[in-house]
Amino acid sequence: MNLKLHRWLPPILLITPGFAQAATEQIGETVMDIYGHVMLDMGYQAGASDPNWYDVVRPTKLPVYNNEFGEDGNFFASVRQTRLGVKTHTPMYGHNLKTIFEFELFGVGPDEGQTTFRLRHAYAEYADWGAGQYWSTFMDPDVFPNSIEYWGPNGMVFFRNIQLRYTPVSGENTIAVALERPGASGDPGVRVDDPLAADLKGRWPLPDLTAHYRRTDDWGHYQVAGLLRYAEIDDLGTDPVDLSESIVGWGINLSGNFKFSDDTLKLQFVFGEGIQNYMNDGSVDIGATAPGGSAVAEALPIIGLVAFYDVTWNERYTSTIGYSMVDIDNSTGQTAAAFSRGQYALANLLYHPVKNITWGGELQWARRENKGDGQVDPILNELVESSDDFRIQFSFKYYFGKTIGL
Repeated sequence: MNLKLHRWLPPILLITPGFAQAATEQIGETVMDIYGHVMLDMGYQAGASDPNWYDVVRPTKLPVYNNEFGEDGNFFASVRQTRLGVKTHTPMYGHNLKTIFEFELFGVGPDEGQTTFRLRHAYAEYADWGAGQYWSTFMDPDVFPNSIEYWGPNGMVFFRNIQLRYTPVSGENTIAVALERPGASGDPGVRVDDPLAADLKGRWPLPDLTAHYRRTDDWGHYQVAGLLRYAEIDDLGTDPVDLSESIVGWGINLSGNFKFSDDTLKLQFVFGEGIQNYMNDGSVDIGATAPGGSAVAEALPIIGLVAFYDVTWNERYTSTIGYSMVDIDNSTGQTAAAFSRGQYALANLLYHPVKNITWGGELQWARRENKGDGQVDPILNELVESSDDFRIQFSFKYYFGKTIGL
């Protein structure tokens, strides 16, 4: 008897005469792909940014006031894009059981600024169902340009989320629906010292609902995706004023790749309210309103734009050039330092001497604009100013991969 069956079949079936042999014949050989790359990034930053994000371009991490992160001009070097992954494919009862486990060295959260292991994907898919951490169903990962800057366009929907996904239709036309882990961040703004707001706590009683339709053809693809989410703000205080309220967030994401010979135009336009944590660099989702109003907070309206053109000059040289933007409609209770608009642009020339090696250079630019540029922030007590960042980056990338039959 094949001991692998114990992972998939109920024990009562394993002792049924003839069933174990028949079931074994329905489970094919597992094929494992081990892959990844080693990558070095080096460059010079003409401006300044949060030192925990020294090797990426993020408008939200640029300074809000003069010398917030010290003087301009920084050399950087990093191997945090280095990646390792494992994919498996197992034929089983007429379908493929697919899994992916992938990590890299770019620390975030409590490991912010560190070179350490970070989970990217932990996902399994069988027939129409998928479960685990993977690209959000609200996202179109194919919009990401052929660039070497790690973080990518700030206006792109870019989020690996824990989810349960159902894909009833796949192929040239694909329809997918998912329940995803909820969560967001808020800006207490001028209410941070408001005693009435001291006992407010956020809560997510329902999962986020996401869905997309994708059409693929020889000319490329287009995708239409939607997101709906719900949050509660609970007032846990004992005073007679109850500031509890409900907040609904929603989003529409329109995206596509359009091929012109060997080149590809990559476009995305997203809009909605309270969906910033699904954005690649979108700041907070919920902003405080000014004290005395009928509500204590609101889902912040946002739009995001991505427009990049990937060029294949020949079998050795490629380039990409493009622009991305995030624009947020700030709430009345956010302070002058609140992030309002971010812009991002780059252009590169990459050389591929052999299949598994890429190196090249890239020019990068970013700009941060705030709600109250030119005003003194009441909490920071500093003059708030817009900021720009120019960088030149050189990267060396070495790919590897091996397929193993188990």
